[in-house]
Amino acid sequence: MKWFNYWLDKEEKWLSNWQRFKQKRLVQPIGWIVVLALPFLANYFLQLSQNNWSFDLAYKFAFEWHTDKFLLSCLVLACLLMFMISLLGSVAMGSLFFFVGSLVLGFANYSKMFNRMEPLYPDDLSMINEWGILHDMIGTPLYMGFVLLMLLLAYVLLKTIWNSIKIKKWQQIIRVICLGLSLLGIWYISDFNNPNNLLRKEYDKTAKWIPYSQKMNYYNTGFVAGFLYNLTVEPMEKPAGYSKQAIKEITEKYKVTSASTTNEEKPNIVYVMSESFSDPFRLGIQATKDPLENYRKLANQTYSGLMLSQNYGGGTANIEFEALSSLSMQLMNAQMTTPYTMLVPKKEKFPTLVSRLKQQDYYTTAIHPYNTSMYKRKDVYKVFGFDEFLDENKISNQNKLADNPYISDEAAYQEVYETLQTNQDQANFVHLVTMQTHMPYGKKYPERTIQATGDVNTEGIADYLTDIEYSSQAFIKFLNDLKQVKRRTIVVFWGDHLPALYSDDLQSRVNSVDLHLTEFLMYDTDNRLVNHQKHDAIISPFYFTSTMMGQAGLNQAPIDRMLSKLSKKIPAFEKTNSYQNGVWQEELDLSDQETKELYEDYQMIQYDIVGGNQYSTATGFFE
Repeated sequence: MKWFNYWLDKEEKWLSNWQRFKQKRLVQPIGWIVVLALPFLANYFLQLSQNNWSFDLAYKFAFEWHTDKFLLSCLVLACLLMFMISLLGSVAMGSLFFFVGSLVLGFANYSKMFNRMEPLYPDDLSMINEWGILHDMIGTPLYMGFVLLMLLLAYVLLKTIWNSIKIKKWQQIIRVICLGLSLLGIWYISDFNNPNNLLRKEYDKTAKWIPYSQKMNYYNTGFVAGFLYNLTVEPMEKPAGYSKQAIKEITEKYKVTSASTTNEEKPNIVYVMSESFSDPFRLGIQATKDPLENYRKLANQTYSGLMLSQNYGGGTANIEFEALSSLSMQLMNAQMTTPYTMLVPKKEKFPTLVSRLKQQDYYTTAIHPYNTSMYKRKDVYKVFGFDEFLDENKISNQNKLADNPYISDEAAYQEVYETLQTNQDQANFVHLVTMQTHMPYGKKYPERTIQATGDVNTEGIADYLTDIEYSSQAFIKFLNDLKQVKRRTIVVFWGDHLPALYSDDLQSRVNSVDLHLTEFLMYDTDNRLVNHQKHDAIISPFYFTSTMMGQAGLNQAPIDRMLSKLSKKIPAFEKTNSYQNGVWQEELDLSDQETKELYEDYQMIQYDIVGGNQYSTATGFFE
């Protein structure tokens, strides 16, 4: 009780001192100075997050190298600040929420740069409702603190808006005018990628945009400009000569003249995208045992090799998009960072392997042992045409390993096996996206049989090695189980990307392309793959379907024939790496006329699907 009285006494003295301070008429001028400085301070903080908290680099960016772009960005942030103040009807609370929002953006940007070597994109903000994965990544204590903070902010926000109703009439008029002006400004800013946008033109006077590297865009133009550059844009540039007739001519060029008429039973097809499954030894990691020993034995008995991943440490949905659609992210506009959230849900139909197999009476099932909202998969799978989507709440196998928060790969593979057996009277296509090997690493397996050296994060790497060892064993067991399935089954397996695990020092020591190479293989329970003795193939994920059709001896659609020909010229390519004539290079070489024509035909078809009128769907190009 004495402590409580002491606290009340102190509070009364503090309030009294605050009233005397206000009477000196210093609060309002100081307050406005702080408010006017906030856009500048927020912009500088965001630049710090972009430069790994280097005050030297942030200072040089703002005052030596790119002062004009820095001041333009301050103007953009000032518009957002005015919106927050006028919306809440309070200078203090609007400034507070602007300040907190800037902190959140800065730390989120730094976290993504640290883990994935990519800056924060506008579309990433849609992940704010992914509470489940946030809990899994930061742990329960921090998660509870974050939830309490969000609830507190929500309470303060609602209370402030309610109290703002009571302000004087002339203040309300000013508030409405400022709100309208700021909304108009935000609307105009959001049209940043319009070539006639005046703000964009001002940036363009000195900005050097680099379409193939958003990381460099953010470095060269600042966080705010880089963020604006990645606002909504058309999926692709329209190729010269695009028309209904042009699409028809391409279809005729690759049309299958003599499809097989065999009455052989249709095989099951299983796609497995294994989270972060890759070979750490390729980066110079040493370990007390080989976690992929079982996988290597299998890979040496079937068609296998390396897959070129678009990103390091992330980008799962983009690899999945390429694998199912046979379309390349390299052909997209740089700002089309995530088709799963930015493109596909806006379409009524989208030709993919799923829709193609449904035309052949396949039963199509997607399995992802996590929540349905991640990358809007529920909406995307509906557009793709899956008959069923089994998420973490629908699958019957829920087992987990040790302290791993995710459903195990063994449980996920068991779900695939049971799906095939349940629907054995019909050909099945099952697409599995695993979760067991997802970050974070370091605390999943207290008892490990593998120790690692070669990088500073030995605990995290040892945890990851244990993860992929268990994953490899589960996959081999799954393939053995498939021997019990009566129908021939073809499996396409790949890792989506490397884990966001390795230090900057290690990354600087290895060849950059090695940070984008994961394992892949194709397996046939009847052992009838054409090139089952080839174990050093190089491939991009958009070639999976055409390659699988060819390897398994299945009927090919015109798109498969086109991609089969293109893959012989360019076995793998993405925005910063391409593999041609047995050599890795940074840019595509289209000097060969046949290669150029194939590439341009592919470009025309892709534009038709993502940005055009989808003429090719009516010409039979995907049938």
